[in-house]
Amino acid sequence: MPNSFPPQFFRRIDESDDELFYEHPRLVVHIDDSAIAAIRNIYQRILPQDGAILDLMSSWRSHLPENSSFSRVVGLGMNRAEMENNPELSGIVVHNLNRDPRLPFRDREFDAAVVAVSIQYMTRPLEVFRDVARVLKPASPFVVSFSNRMFPTKAVAIWHSLDEFDRVRLVWRYFQECGEFERMEVIDRSSLTDPPSDPIWAVVGYRKREA
Repeated sequence: MPNSFPPQFFRRIDESDDELFYEHPRLVVHIDDSAIAAIRNIYQRILPQDGAILDLMSSWRSHLPENSSFSRVVGLGMNRAEMENNPELSGIVVHNLNRDPRLPFRDREFDAAVVAVSIQYMTRPLEVFRDVARVLKPASPFVVSFSNRMFPTKAVAIWHSLDEFDRVRLVWRYFQECGEFERMEVIDRSSLTDPPSDPIWAVVGYRKREA
């Protein structure tokens, strides 16, 4: 299936190697505590207990539900030191999805996949989404959550050009146009709170069941 998005949509201010940008560990969270709690609540509802979870574009925290009983959680990211500091991970893979969207895993290896507050850096999203579908078991969820925070120089051009609600539509299109997911759902946790909190949205798709 061809990529329906023009290449310029995925250009970035900083087109230098991602390995250089992510060379040094950043042991900080990029959203506030309330936003982290919102992601945990989404995961609590959707991720299968005792399942094998793939955490894409992983970092030093995965924001999984506390006291979860997943059989394993594999982090795939750019910085080994960050992932080695992540107590939620049982496995680590250093891999640049923007260079190679093919995931180094077997077909149907995972029961769920997640991307937290990093989708804005993905330059080949349709290819990645298709390969996520490959490594997921049929009917397994893929949860893509995001806020309005970003490293501006590494976020893709289309992300910069859209408002927050059109970004939801963009991620929905990733799911739709990759052709491998169904039952898409939007979760909106952007309501104003007191005290104010970082907004959170999530788009969820389920790997198509086989005929």
